[in-house]
Amino acid sequence: MTPEKPSETRQLLLGAAFWLRDLMLSVVIAIVVILFLYQPVKVEGTSMMPALEDQERIFINKFVYRFGLGEITRGDTVVFWFPRDPSKSYIKRVIGLPGDTVEVVDGSVRLNGEVIPEPYVPGEFRDHMTVPAVRVPEDSFYVMGDHRSASHDSRGWGPVQRRYIYGKAVFVYWPPDKMGVVR
Repeated sequence: MTPEKPSETRQLLLGAAFWLRDLMLSVVIAIVVILFLYQPVKVEGTSMMPALEDQERIFINKFVYRFGLGEITRGDTVVFWFPRDPSKSYIKRVIGLPGDTVEVVDGSVRLNGEVIPEPYVPGEFRDHMTVPAVRVPEDSFYVMGDHRSASHDSRGWGPVQRRYIYGKAVFVYWPPDKMGVVR
């Protein structure tokens, strides 16, 4: 006696059920990745040129700063809710850490009294602004755009509290000729 073969209809239903299961699992994984790990973001504005240009698409890592897994370090390009209007998000470079003293003299940034090298700010994007020394409060960060003459940043509205920072820019994926790690 030979075992009966499942009917063709039953085989199609089983195949569809497996396909649907795999599709649902893929959707759940994609949602988890987008909500908790990486999020695509469109750069709006020129304040981070030349590192990031207007309308570029990037991935931000939302997981790295959560749960104390990663520390925000000087030089990181972070995405945060604008403290004066949390419906807007900004992207800037971290210049000062909690406890640092940041001062800008004729466009040169002084960190704890020492002028810091800023190879990411080309000469044509520098300005000659002078901003009095500010001590960065605990759990806050001093952030500035790389295109200093076109950046609205901590020089105007002060340090950003840690609670507003929600991600680190990690990878440019559009346009294809700019694809690569954010520097």
